[in-house]
Amino acid sequence: MSEMTLFKGGLPAYLRAAQDDATDALAGGELGARRISIKGGVFREFIGGKEYRVSEDRAMNVVIIKAAPKTSRKYYEGTYVEGEVKGPTCWSQDGTRPDDKVKDKQAATCITCPKNIKGSGQGESRACRYEQRVAVLLEGEIDKREVYQLVLPPTSVFGDGEKNKLPLQAYARHLKSNDTPIIGVVTEMRFDTASPTPKLTFKPVRPVTEEEFHVVMEMKDSKEAIDAITMTVAQTDGVKEKPVATPAPAPAPKPAKAVNVLEAEPVDEPKKAAPKKAAVAEQPDLADLVGEWDDV
Repeated sequence: MSEMTLFKGGLPAYLRAAQDDATDALAGGELGARRISIKGGVFREFIGGKEYRVSEDRAMNVVIIKAAPKTSRKYYEGTYVEGEVKGPTCWSQDGTRPDDKVKDKQAATCITCPKNIKGSGQGESRACRYEQRVAVLLEGEIDKREVYQLVLPPTSVFGDGEKNKLPLQAYARHLKSNDTPIIGVVTEMRFDTASPTPKLTFKPVRPVTEEEFHVVMEMKDSKEAIDAITMTVAQTDGVKEKPVATPAPAPAPKPAKAVNVLEAEPVDEPKKAAPKKAAVAEQPDLADLVGEWDDV
């Protein structure tokens, strides 16, 4: 069988829709990664690092199906230059201490880091910034089962906000106080036009339908959703992780008495993580709640 015949339908029918982890791993799993960026105050959709769709609308409706249990952190050395693509100097998956891969750790823990002090960044900001990673499905395309990563800046995550214009954590608390799971509603993400930098606010639009809910429950613990909320240093739109240099082998040491070289460094107790949301087993009844919030 020739290669052309193989790729033009020569495979048996039972193999045509088959998928396997080995192919994805060897081909590079991130080639198909999907991401939503809010750079420039517009919604930009990326696939495999390439921008393929830009929305000029001020709002986008999604279903948030998974969120990282802790906010991550990143520190970039130097001043931001428009168009420059570079990776962070220091970063943390859980916001408590630098990751093991960081070569230039700024401190042993994030709470003691000088880059975490107010005013260490531009103006009164901190040089090391928080990020919240969530996995979403797009309204109108839920049946496609295409999971997008969305990385939110701190202004879109923290704060009190106001009714129907809430940052993410306040929005989640509002839903929880009304016994409403975030995976059970279509959420509107809207740009705050009063903010000088891209900032999103959130409000509920409607309950998901029963058909949509089945897809949500299927995808919320999928590999795509887990990958979307997992922090990776190399972004999917241009940043490449620097390869780790392999050190030259050390010369064989002269015979000597045994020395204990395993010395554990002191580790501070990490901050208590926010509790995870309980899994939902059935379609919630949200019609009264959505109506009460007047979100038309």
